Amino acid sequence: MKVLFTYDYGTEKMQRVSDLGYNLIYKYEGTISNSPDIEDAQILVCYNPFSKIDISKFYDLKWIQLSSIGIDQVPKDIVLKRGITVTNNKSGYSIPIGEWIVLKTLELFKKSKEFYKKQDNKIYKLDTSLLELYNKTILFIGTGSIAVEAAKRFSGFGVNILGINTTGKNAEYFNECYPLEKLNNVLNRADVVVLSIPSTDKTYHLINKERLKLFKSSSFLINISRGSIIKECDLIDALKEGIIAGAALDVFENEPLPPDSHLWELENVIITPHNSWISEMRNERRFNIIYDNLKRYINGEPLKNVVDIIKGY
Repeated sequence: MKVLFTYDYGTEKMQRVSDLGYNLIYKYEGTISNSPDIEDAQILVCYNPFSKIDISKFYDLKWIQLSSIGIDQVPKDIVLKRGITVTNNKSGYSIPIGEWIVLKTLELFKKSKEFYKKQDNKIYKLDTSLLELYNKTILFIGTGSIAVEAAKRFSGFGVNILGINTTGKNAEYFNECYPLEKLNNVLNRADVVVLSIPSTDKTYHLINKERLKLFKSSSFLINISRGSIIKECDLIDALKEGIIAGAALDVFENEPLPPDSHLWELENVIITPHNSWISEMRNERRFNIIYDNLKRYINGEPLKNVVDIIKGY
């Protein structure tokens, strides 16, 4: 059974895959192109080679294992037509992203950005407007593995943790959870709103002018999901007008964030370049998920992290 990798996980790890009984071939994702030696692969392990290869020519392709959580890059029409299984890297980046969420919340509450600027300018001046996290309410829109890891870490701060998900089902470390249709009723309770929901047609511009008006004026917005969840021009207006207090953003409608974006100019915004998932453990965790699924597949066992292409997660 042939498996095509578009990332090299190192000699030892790639040998482990071969030892499972696979015919493993590697082509670098940045320069890959269609050729007969890859078009007979039954399995594709990749991030996003789809702008460089036409998988409709992979005549025996059965399964795509992604190294990402999101599936925006996948050619869904081909996958649905051919009945190709898609699995993702759910939980592989949850710990570093969970840590990033807590970090940025504290930086917003403790005004770290302002202090760093003062340090750069050698300004030694007390600021008495800092906030504490204790007894505040954190609302996660989306209660998947990333939200759970962040909530686990927040629980030590004595906060109230609320969640929004499709059905309102309970999630570990959450005090209360509500279905998505109750979102408007819950927003005004939150001191911090964290977007950790998948990008789908239903969640496109979920946070817009109307919903931002439901936020507390003292609240903060954090986005680690996808830029499309927020109508960015409405967020910029809300930040300028004091409708919300601030934001920490790791994802944007257009990436890289254009130099002329007004977000760069706002003092109450923390910007990072889609970087929250990075840690020294990322490749180890990513490979472990891939290897476990490859082992399951060759043994005829159910795969983990199977994505519903129609739902988008």
